[in-house]
Amino acid sequence: MPSDPVLPPEPASPTNPDIVAELLAILDLERLETDLFRGVSPQNGWKRVFGGQVVGQALVAATRTVPSARAPHSLHAYFLLGGDPSVPIVYEVERIRDGQSFTTRRVKAIQHGRAIFAMTASYQVTESGHAHQAAMPEAPPPESLPDTKSLLAKGVPGIPAAVAGYFGRPRPIELKPVDLRRYLEGGPQAPLCNVWLRAASTLPDDPAIHQAVLAYASDMTLLDATLIAHGRSVFDADIQSASLDHALWFHRPFRADDWLLYAQDSPNAAGARGFARGQIFSRDGTLVASVAQEGLIRPRSA
Repeated sequence: MPSDPVLPPEPASPTNPDIVAELLAILDLERLETDLFRGVSPQNGWKRVFGGQVVGQALVAATRTVPSARAPHSLHAYFLLGGDPSVPIVYEVERIRDGQSFTTRRVKAIQHGRAIFAMTASYQVTESGHAHQAAMPEAPPPESLPDTKSLLAKGVPGIPAAVAGYFGRPRPIELKPVDLRRYLEGGPQAPLCNVWLRAASTLPDDPAIHQAVLAYASDMTLLDATLIAHGRSVFDADIQSASLDHALWFHRPFRADDWLLYAQDSPNAAGARGFARGQIFSRDGTLVASVAQEGLIRPRSA
């Protein structure tokens, strides 16, 4: 969402016994009318709503108006205004099309009488056909990587405090960066970044829940990839960063509570905007989803 760093919300307390249950509650929207829903935000002190939360909630709203035999295969969204976490978000679903194979929905998120977010999502019945996929990049298995929370709690020399705090806090999505050297070494590097992620505890078996959780997680870390080539990060105080738009394609079934490799790269940055792409693989190498995002990476004035 505009005007704030692209960082996900944190639980109100590090002793929260089940932060995944809190995430599921946030994604479980209240139905106000046939195509009208209301969602809330965690009350954790953040000044803006995390963009991934709005993507996930909007997907839930759209999905609840679609027959269960049809699953989402893509969504395209724009962040219009920063969300206010102190008040509910109303999601208005428009039924654009119900075809024989595809269903299309448009969702508008509203706060204070204004649209803060807009999304179009497409759904399809299950079909068979030609299939191929990109290969998963080489990456060590998540079990071989240090537990980031424990590692950063002890302190890692050279890692900025904001980075340590981000990766060290409890959150509903576990993150294990494959390589932290960009934060240690500094300086421009190839704009590539791999992160293992998964829900922090077991999710219900409903595929719609796993899709919503992955939509939530897909906004984490992606914009930061646009700054690697410049030796910077969204954690730098003199960088104003925000998601501007977001696209997500679901390719194959997956579980969001199993480890997924989020392979990210950034082919372009210009005009104070950075463009990043992500491929999400299950640990057996299956490409389950793809992501694209453009975001603001504006240097702040002194």
